[in-house]
Amino acid sequence: MTRLIKIFVIEEHDDVRQALVVRLCAAPGVLIVGEAQATETALEEISALRPDVVLIETKRADGRGLEMVNCIARGSSGAKVIALTSYPNEWERWAVRRAGAVGYFLKEIGSTSQLLEHIRNVVILNSPELKAGAARQTVRG
Repeated sequence: MTRLIKIFVIEEHDDVRQALVVRLCAAPGVLIVGEAQATETALEEISALRPDVVLIETKRADGRGLEMVNCIARGSSGAKVIALTSYPNEWERWAVRRAGAVGYFLKEIGSTSQLLEHIRNVVILNSPELKAGAARQTVRG
């Protein structure tokens, strides 16, 4: 039996969040346990729901993307953090890794196969590090 992977999504744009959730829900072995637009409620929900993985947009209007990555990665929930970005750059990739993220993906919601593969590796194989080249991978299918 395949292990069910619990995912929490933090994305401030409703349409992007919904598209990502729909695509992830279609994948076998994935359960979306929660989603949030605002950072204020996300930490409480993550603590209560205890997901395996949190996907979070790094470039947030409130400027708290990296702070949230750090709080979640170093928090008591045990969740692995994968950062999503609209505009990747080397500084941000370095910063999210330093904050505790185990992945950094370009947010292109056309498909999700690379993201799902990385999520499964992080959770099932307990891969602790940001994969080489992950900054250039895209959220596609």
